Amino acid sequence: MIKKVNRNKVREARHERVRAKVSGTAETPRLNVFRSNSNIFAQIIDDSEGKTLVSASSIDKELKLENGGNKEAAAKVGELLAKRAKQAKITNVVFDRGGYLYHGRVKALADAARENGLKF
Repeated sequence: MIKKVNRNKVREARHERVRAKVSGTAETPRLNVFRSNSNIFAQIIDDSEGKTLVSASSIDKELKLENGGNKEAAAKVGELLAKRAKQAKITNVVFDRGGYLYHGRVKALADAARENGLKF
């Protein structure tokens, strides 16, 4: 019998490989992305202190989204994250795609964050 591949386990292994190389500091924190079927979450993390500096998600009341699981929602989350990062005086970040492929919602979030002032 053929065993079904657990795609999330594969993604987590990919994420661990990336995290072995990518770490956020106080000068350049890490922008982490997590996507579920129905929502997308992003946070900017200082790994040296283990603290989340800024976060945004598709379930934020400020965005008032009907559907949080599409590219438009991801772009709005990226825009909101960049705005909040600007208020916290964060301009440079290291992008951590969380083991996801860089296309679709992850790419939309990253592009929107770049257009609104984050550099990575």
